[in-house]
Amino acid sequence: MAQEAAGWPPEETLSLWKREQARLKARVVDRDTEAWQRDPAFSGLRRVGGVDVSFVKGDSVRACASLVVLSYPELEVLYEESRMVSLTAPYVSGFLAFREVPFLLELVQQLREKEPGLMPQGWPCLEGQGPAPLTATLPMAPQVLLVDGNGVLHHRGFGVACHLGVLTDLPCVGVAKKLLQVDGLENNALHKEKIRLLQTRGDSFPLLGDSGTVLGMALRSHDRSTRPLYVSVGHRMSLEAAVRLTCCCCRFRIPEPVRQADICSREHIRKSLGLPRPPTPRSPTQRPVACPRGDSGEFSGEGRPPQDHSPGPRTAPRPGSQEQEGKDWQ
Repeated sequence: MAQEAAGWPPEETLSLWKREQARLKARVVDRDTEAWQRDPAFSGLRRVGGVDVSFVKGDSVRACASLVVLSYPELEVLYEESRMVSLTAPYVSGFLAFREVPFLLELVQQLREKEPGLMPQGWPCLEGQGPAPLTATLPMAPQVLLVDGNGVLHHRGFGVACHLGVLTDLPCVGVAKKLLQVDGLENNALHKEKIRLLQTRGDSFPLLGDSGTVLGMALRSHDRSTRPLYVSVGHRMSLEAAVRLTCCCCRFRIPEPVRQADICSREHIRKSLGLPRPPTPRSPTQRPVACPRGDSGEFSGEGRPPQDHSPGPRTAPRPGSQEQEGKDWQ
């Protein structure tokens, strides 16, 4: 039976959320903090994480939160975890983190407790919980998270990728499928003309707000998709490195860590609800496109409404979605 989430929050709650965003925003680091981020080939990067929250169709309360860790540059799944959750906060544009981040934080904490080998020595735990045990080791530690949503490209400069990054102290990148129209950014004729000029994979252009701040980059992530991604800084990573990493993680339009987290969450919903597996569409075998090496130059979701994620197979997009085979999923 479908359930309804709480209604529009009172002004007191919105004010509290705004104050919390302002408090945490002061802790955002928008520069590279790791040696691998400054390397043209990302030498030293071995593991990339992705997170996603999928929603049960026709139900605004039940959802599934997922965390995956992929090898890099192979982009093979090393770790995955999903759990069904009950949403307590309604969707409010600009406050997506208060709806989704608590569940993603729980998954990160579960990973630390269940698989200590996934976190390096001294890796910070959640806010106020101190460092990880010294017995933790390095073999599979996620070194960065890609988030389905925005970072500093946000109404108040603090989207879901910033929120998650600050609370976990992990490098985070915001990757959104649609433009959040803030600070004078508009999906108008000029913007669409700039998109048309993105001819090949890796082409991009800056998202310059009326404030004079570059809030992110519009990136063509795959030769077979003309619809760009909107990449922005989340935490502990520069925009230039965030754009390069996003492009390097794309087998299809959507970065593989985010895509696999979405697949994982939809499959978990299917199994949890006892739904039949939909037919798998045929798709050509495709190898990952190698990330350019020796070139350090730039490649030339917060605000998203909740979407129903009809459960589907692990290796195929949901029919009719933006990532559908032959359109944007590839």
